[in-house]
Amino acid sequence: MNPVLQLTSVTKSFGAVRALKGVSFDLRAGEVHALLGENGAGKSTLIKVITGAHQPDGGSIDINGERVGHLTPASAHKLGIACIYQQPALFPDLTVAENIGLRLEKTRSFARVDWPARRTRAAELLQRIGAEISPEAEVCSLSMPEQQLVEIACALGAGARIVIMDEPTASLTQKEQQLLFAVVRELSASGVGVIYISHRLEEIFALADRVTVLRDGESVGTNAAGELNETQLIQLMVGREVSHIYPPAEGAPGEVVLSLKNLGCTAGGVRSVTLDVRAGEVVGLAGLVGAGRTELARVLFGITPADSGEILLGGKRVSISSPREAIAHGIAYVPEDRRRHGVILEMPVAHNITMAVHHALFPGGWLRFGAETELAQKFIRDLGIKTYGPDAPGSSLSGGNQQKVSVARWLATKPKLLILDEPTQGVDVGAKSEIHRIIRALAKDGLAVLMISSDLPEILGMSDRIAVMRSGTLTAMLPGKSDAHEVMAAALGKEAA
Repeated sequence: MNPVLQLTSVTKSFGAVRALKGVSFDLRAGEVHALLGENGAGKSTLIKVITGAHQPDGGSIDINGERVGHLTPASAHKLGIACIYQQPALFPDLTVAENIGLRLEKTRSFARVDWPARRTRAAELLQRIGAEISPEAEVCSLSMPEQQLVEIACALGAGARIVIMDEPTASLTQKEQQLLFAVVRELSASGVGVIYISHRLEEIFALADRVTVLRDGESVGTNAAGELNETQLIQLMVGREVSHIYPPAEGAPGEVVLSLKNLGCTAGGVRSVTLDVRAGEVVGLAGLVGAGRTELARVLFGITPADSGEILLGGKRVSISSPREAIAHGIAYVPEDRRRHGVILEMPVAHNITMAVHHALFPGGWLRFGAETELAQKFIRDLGIKTYGPDAPGSSLSGGNQQKVSVARWLATKPKLLILDEPTQGVDVGAKSEIHRIIRALAKDGLAVLMISSDLPEILGMSDRIAVMRSGTLTAMLPGKSDAHEVMAAALGKEAA
């Protein structure tokens, strides 16, 4: 079968940095071709070359068997190439039908809009992908997966034959993921070629026909998905065997650091939570999306203060009504969305790391930039943050290194309890292994860690004990090496089989 897309020996450099070093890649009609690699491997650059956002320095691009000399975003669109990003590019204050119409209708001076036809077309496209979304709904009222479905409807309406999906499930629930998977399978069944990018390897084995792995700007292999297992994929991606992705605990837990007794918060939907976390222990907080895990973290950090029950730190009852009070009591919180709440991308790494300790670092308002740089360099060294220096902007870091900066910021406060919300979401397997190592090292040094994760293998591999939440309260406390079925049963409110 002739490929609908063929890239041959494509190169691309940015100054002295060679982002792509002779990459070859092809996509067949009706297949799902996964594109994998660590952050910085060249995936984003390759996608921008395919969509016309970047011009390659060398190599060739063929679409439907014809050589393309100068690909631009407009010409890529006309050639049937569409990209569905993790953050959909829709107009939030317009309706679904208006967004689809703006993408698909030709503009003509003084032409009147045929509103019934616009709504009908939008409804037909949404129906084709099984999306139960009203064409009249404003985009701002839609969930993230619903917005992604609108993007897919736009791609279908434009006659796309090559659809690129870049981390499409990063913010989806399990049910929403299954809906998206069904749409991907429908697209491939209709002859559309899909390039699928994800850090979640289980998705690759569920969806992909073939897998191409990039490493350091080079293609290191293309295989049928069924020819590889997870260990082999990881080794291809990182260039080494990543054993001990989940490092073992070292030492026994110490004294109770945090004790919750019937803790509740009406505003956050948290009900009667009783839980202990000890020094040197990693307690995994499991449960389905919406179970109340992040809401509990927000209560502990004083964002939505508790209105019932007790919080004890080091055996003493405390009241936490603001993040400032939480920090003063030795609680640190690394939130789920590092781009919105973790790292300020425009600020240097040093400023990001020291942001929570300005009062101690700059007493009396005196600016001691030497002390700030020294502290930042310590954490860059201790956490293995890959950056060209403390003055580098946060935006220059990979996702895994941004997450390390978020952790460093709160470690600078010298906490007793560290709350991590989805600490490895959206980072590659190499960075994930490093973050797990850091978590274990912190626990070994006596820090109490409460880790929220939707990644069940991570919960099972990293937790000394597993607290399972459902409907805002704890339903089970399980040992760290529990069976996955036990954890899921507790999360669903059922007895384990």
